[in-house]
Amino acid sequence: MTDDNDGGPDHDGPAALGDSTPDADVRRAAAAAADGDLVVYPTETVYGLGGDALDPDAVERVFELKGRAREKPLSLGVASVDAALRCTRPTEFAVAFARAFLPGPVTVVVERDDAVPDALTAGRDRVGLRVPDHPVARELLDAAGPLTATSANVSGTGSVTDPVDLGDRIREGVAAVVDDGETPGSESTVVDPDAGTIHRRGAMAGAIEAWLDDPPVDR
Repeated sequence: MTDDNDGGPDHDGPAALGDSTPDADVRRAAAAAADGDLVVYPTETVYGLGGDALDPDAVERVFELKGRAREKPLSLGVASVDAALRCTRPTEFAVAFARAFLPGPVTVVVERDDAVPDALTAGRDRVGLRVPDHPVARELLDAAGPLTATSANVSGTGSVTDPVDLGDRIREGVAAVVDDGETPGSESTVVDPDAGTIHRRGAMAGAIEAWLDDPPVDR
């Protein structure tokens, strides 16, 4: 999750997912995302706000719901590094880095593919990739395809580690909340491996620095 501490679709609020099995919860959330709606889902950092990351309209809904400035890009959540290769164009060096640290609380900045809309990246040619180290999140991403990876809060307010703490605006603006209990609340580290730049220090920052200082593969 790119934890940023930063009006939703017309419906009657999120489905009460906790009353069914986790697999059913994920299927219902995936179906909601496929319909263009937004969902809240757990990660190994904080709860995320997900919309179809390849659909400009869904991405716009995420910005609207969060009240987020359009010039601040969103990250792309995928189920695996292999899934990321279907919508991005990372270098071999970036792929090696991603395979070393993903799944995990790391956002890896790589070149995007044409499938990734300008709305997600604020028109930039690079996008942050997230592969959460959370089985429920990856199950959802596998079922739904790429989703936006941004914290489930209004910009300028704190990130959410427990669904009971979701703000009314977010809760009323999503079609589903996948509740898997409390999350740790740490921030992901944001890194551009090709540039050797850590844009934000968070979880695993020390190990990332060590890898970049002495990479096991050629740049």
